[in-house]
Amino acid sequence: MKNHVWRPLVVVLALVLLLLLVRGFFVPADFGIQEQGYLYGFHRKSSEADWRAFPAKYRFAVAADDCGQCHEQAQTIAATPHAIIPCENCHGPALKHPDDPAKLPRDRRRALCLRCHYPLPYPTSDRADIPGIDPARHNPGTPCVDCHNPHDPVLEG
Repeated sequence: MKNHVWRPLVVVLALVLLLLLVRGFFVPADFGIQEQGYLYGFHRKSSEADWRAFPAKYRFAVAADDCGQCHEQAQTIAATPHAIIPCENCHGPALKHPDDPAKLPRDRRRALCLRCHYPLPYPTSDRADIPGIDPARHNPGTPCVDCHNPHDPVLEG
């Protein structure tokens, strides 16, 4: 074969070899598929203890079950379309509530509501059924909760 074939082939093989060497130095030996095969994808076995020790912040409280024991708003929201949204999505982590903090903060940003209410018409999903707004034309700069009660979203606040 001529040089114009061998040179690119040698360059490609050298790059592959270099990539494998760099991967060998930087990727931990226990990273990758383990005894489960490809079921869990990439996984570093030695990090499991670190993640078990990592303090959880969210309980993903269901309004009627957890929050409804003390808060009547949780009972109100249970009969609305927002019933499927965990209280912590708007009120923050509740793992140590009611002790610390005694009252959870409320996220009043428009971006929180727009995660679901931005108009994204996906005809093949239920996403098109969620009422959407144009944030540039619908009271721009005003928090949604100034006019709308998220605990009773069917009625305007």
